[in-house]
Amino acid sequence: MGLYNNVVNRLSEWYFSKKALPFWIVLLMDCLIVLLSYLVSFFIVSRPLATAANAWPLIRTLLLYLILYIVSFRIFHTYRGVIRYSSFVDLKRIALSGVIASAAVWIINLITDLCGFTFFFHLRNVCIFSACLSSIVLMWAVRVLVKLLYDGFLAGEALNVLVYGVLDGGIALAKNIRSEKPLKYRLCGFISHDPSSKLDYLLGEKVYLPNEDLVKVFKDKNIHSVLVPVNRCAEMRDDETLHNLIIDNGVKILMEQSLEDSEDRSRVQLKEIRIEDLLPREQIQVDMDSVKAELEGKVIMITGSAGSIGSEIVRQVAQCSPKEMVLVDQAETPQHDIRLMMANEYPQVKAHTLMTSIDSRERMRVIFNRYRPDYVFHAAAYKHVPMMEDNPSAAVHNNIRGTMNVADLAREYHVKKFVMVSTDKAVNPTNVMGCSKRICEIYVQSLNKAEQEGKIEGETQYVTTRFGNVLGSNGSVIPLFKKQIAEGGPVTVTHKDIIRYFMLIPEACKLVLEAGTRGKGGEIFVFDMGKPVRIADLAKRMILLSGADNVEIKYTGLREGEKLYEEVLNVEETTKPSFHEKIRIASVREYDYEDVKKQILDLIDIAGRYNEMDIVAKMKEIVPEYKSKNSVYEVLDKN
Repeated sequence: MGLYNNVVNRLSEWYFSKKALPFWIVLLMDCLIVLLSYLVSFFIVSRPLATAANAWPLIRTLLLYLILYIVSFRIFHTYRGVIRYSSFVDLKRIALSGVIASAAVWIINLITDLCGFTFFFHLRNVCIFSACLSSIVLMWAVRVLVKLLYDGFLAGEALNVLVYGVLDGGIALAKNIRSEKPLKYRLCGFISHDPSSKLDYLLGEKVYLPNEDLVKVFKDKNIHSVLVPVNRCAEMRDDETLHNLIIDNGVKILMEQSLEDSEDRSRVQLKEIRIEDLLPREQIQVDMDSVKAELEGKVIMITGSAGSIGSEIVRQVAQCSPKEMVLVDQAETPQHDIRLMMANEYPQVKAHTLMTSIDSRERMRVIFNRYRPDYVFHAAAYKHVPMMEDNPSAAVHNNIRGTMNVADLAREYHVKKFVMVSTDKAVNPTNVMGCSKRICEIYVQSLNKAEQEGKIEGETQYVTTRFGNVLGSNGSVIPLFKKQIAEGGPVTVTHKDIIRYFMLIPEACKLVLEAGTRGKGGEIFVFDMGKPVRIADLAKRMILLSGADNVEIKYTGLREGEKLYEEVLNVEETTKPSFHEKIRIASVREYDYEDVKKQILDLIDIAGRYNEMDIVAKMKEIVPEYKSKNSVYEVLDKN
C-alpha cells in the first residue's frame, strides 16, 4: 500500500508540476478511448465469438473511422487545452466533436453497406450509437477526474472561505475563486446578505444566515476569511453586528477590488479590509464635472500643498486640467515629494512648487504678483493641538497672520475665490489651535462682508470649509495605532469615552472643491461627517484586524486642550441646507471688518513678545466662547 501511495504521489507531483501535457498525448488518449468504446460496444452487441472471428476487418475499419474523429477533434480543438483546467466549454466541444464524428461514421457505414463495399466492416447502428455515447462520457470522465485530482492536490494549500452575498456578485466571486489557478481559496459556503432569503444551498454549498450560528461554522470549517464581492462592500460596512462577529472570531474580511483599482484584471483581486473600510459612513457623491468646468484653464494656488489635505487637493485639482498650479509649502522634503508626484503623474500640468512660509507677506506678494492665481485653496496651518498649546505664538504667526497675508493678497490681486480649510475644533474652541482657526474664519468672513457692503474695494469671494478628522492624515490616530500595534503595544488612547468624527481624505477634499467652487462668498460650509466613532473601539478593532496577540490599550488621560467630543456640526438649529446634502452652511455671528482687523493686529503684536498667557488672553477676548480644557490657560477663564 505504501509503495502504491508513493507511486501515485510521484506521478501527481510530476504531472501537476508541468504546465501541460504535450497535445499529442492528449490526442492519443482520446483516440484510444474511441477505439476501446467501439470494441466494447461491438463485443456487447455481437458477442465474443463474432468479435474474435471479425477482429482484423473490424480493427481495420475502426482505424479508418478514427481518421474522422481526429479531423473532428482538430476542428473543435479538443486536445489543445490543459486537461486539469477543463471547463464546461471544453466538455461541450468534446460532445460536439464526438457527435459529428459518429454521424460521419454512420453515414459512411450506411453508404458502404448499400454499395456492397466489403473493405469496410459493417457496424450495426446500435453499436455506433453506444460507442458515440460511451466515448464522449469516457473523455468527459478523464477530464473531470484529472481536474478533481488537481483541485484535491492543491486543496491543502487553499484557504477555507465563505462568500458574503447570494446574488450576482457573490455567485460571480465564488465561481471566480473556484476557477483560479493555482487554487487560493476553497469555497465552504455563503453568508446571505438578505436574512429573509430562503436559499439553503448555492453552487453545491450551504447558505448561512448572518447570526450567532456563524461562530460554530467558523470553528467547524476552520474558516480563514469571508470574501466580500465589490457590490456588497457597502452592505458589509454598514452591518456593524456582522463584521464585529467575523473579526471578533479571528476571521479575516477580504474585499474584492473594483476593476478600476485592480492591477491585474484577469484575476480575482482581494484586499484585506482596513479599519477605514468599516467606519460607519455613507459614500459621498460629488459633482466633479462641475468642479472641473470651474477650474479648467485657471491658475490655481494651493497653500500647504505638501500636507495631508493640501496634497490631496493638489491631486484632485491636477485632474481638472488647470492652466497652471502654484504649490506653496515650507516643508522641504514633503514639498519635494509633491514636485516628483506632479512630474510623474501629471506631467501635462504646469506646476510651480515653491518653498516659503505664508507668514512671509513680502514673499507671498512676489508669488501673487508673478502667477496671478484665479483660485486660492488655503490649506496651510499648524494643526497639532498639544504643539499649539505649548506654542501659541506660532499658532498666531502661521495660522492667523499667514491667513491674513494670503487673504489680503487674494483681494489685492483680484483672485476670483479664496477657499479656506478650517476644522471642527473651531466650534466652541477649547484649545489654542482651534481658536486660531476660528479667528481665521472670522477674518475672512468679515473681509468678504466688507467687500459686499462696499467698505473696501475687492471682488474676491471668500469661502470657508470646516470638517473634522480625516483618516490617515499626518498625526491622526490610525497611523499612530498601526505603529504602536506593529511595535507590540501598548496602544495609547487618551480617554475611554472620547469620540471623534472621521472622513476619508479624498472625500473631504472633493467636498472642499465643490463647496469652494459653488460658494458665493461669506459662507462657512460644514460637512456631514456621519456617525461619531469611539476611539477606544477603533483601537480594539485595529488590534483584532492586525491579528496581534496581547496588545493592550493604555488610557493616558486627555491632553491639554482636548475635548471628549467635538460639537455636532450639522444640526439644523445651527446650520442651513446648501446645494449638497452633505454640506450645510453654518449660522454664525458676523463681525465688523475694521474691528476684527484691529483686534488681530493687536494679537499679532502681543504674539511677537512671546508671552503665552498674554497671547491666549487676547485670543479669548476675540473669541469669547473659547474655554480652555485640561490646560494651563484654564486660569484665564476664571478671571
